[in-house]
Amino acid sequence: MTEKKVWTLKSVAKELGVSNATVSNAFNRPDQLSKRKREDILASCERLGYSGPNKAAQSLRKGQFNIVALVLPDSVEYMITDPVASNFVKGVSSVLEKSKVNLLLFSGTSDNINAVSDFVDGFICYGSPRNTKLIDQLRTTSKKVVTADFDIERNASVGIDNQQAAYEIAKLAINTKDDLVAILGLRLLDSNLTCRVYDLPNTDIQCSIAHQRLNGYHKAIEELNVDLRADRVWNIPQSTHHSALIAVREALTSTPRPNVLLCMSDLIALAAIKEINSMGLNIPEDIRVTGFDGIDEALRSNPPITTVHQNSEKKGIKAAELFINRATDSIIIPFHIEHGGSC
Repeated sequence: MTEKKVWTLKSVAKELGVSNATVSNAFNRPDQLSKRKREDILASCERLGYSGPNKAAQSLRKGQFNIVALVLPDSVEYMITDPVASNFVKGVSSVLEKSKVNLLLFSGTSDNINAVSDFVDGFICYGSPRNTKLIDQLRTTSKKVVTADFDIERNASVGIDNQQAAYEIAKLAINTKDDLVAILGLRLLDSNLTCRVYDLPNTDIQCSIAHQRLNGYHKAIEELNVDLRADRVWNIPQSTHHSALIAVREALTSTPRPNVLLCMSDLIALAAIKEINSMGLNIPEDIRVTGFDGIDEALRSNPPITTVHQNSEKKGIKAAELFINRATDSIIIPFHIEHGGSC
């Protein structure tokens, strides 16, 4: 069997009896050739199976690839099923596509951004990566970096005031100093276990949405003079029904049973509401529940969840605009409280 010939610009030019520059101009600088000459060369190249000069080599020479790596906080498999992350990616994509820039999804569990750094124009980082080594790499890379929902002092970031949002919704949920509060936290610990949290690690608050929200809850609890028991804070490693349900069941079978559940995501709150309903308890009379994010499913639950609504798609749009415009702004986008029947 005859091996198919691999054509290069040089071999094509020799085959057609023209200069290398003529073939290159047919693909990259059409104004340098007559219309008929260009059409003849392109037709001959198509017949030979030659699609043009090596794009990767051209990009390396120019130092521009029209590719942005979107660094996710967790694995790609998990993040594409998360409705909040999906809306953020949708916002980013809508801007990049208009600018003819491609998007590369990069897992937050990976070891090294340098694996792709030489082939992208920069990074948009959505939330603090699970592998914290990536944070230092993003701080020091020479490529453009925009962060969303956390700040690593790269002078381009977008997010909401998570601490203030958590504070406001906790103040809404807690009625008296006698309320029994439980916090169902999301990724408070670097652990894959759903478990109670007794001691928090020394974490840079700017690099953790969860710790910003926890600080907001604590601020409200202290102002209202509520006694938060040491065993009433849970770590939930992923915002999934299965992971949340473990913490929900532990909280609801605790003695005395809490009557306020502060949930760090709507998906956690949805798991809580489903379990509370199955136990025959009434919401909000027996237990008040709050969420965080404002996903559509939370507004359709029974009862609808009182939650912090953040516009994740708009956040993605702003992050992409900061990148495309090479801006150095730190943008805080507004949030609002959705008043449902759970609180």
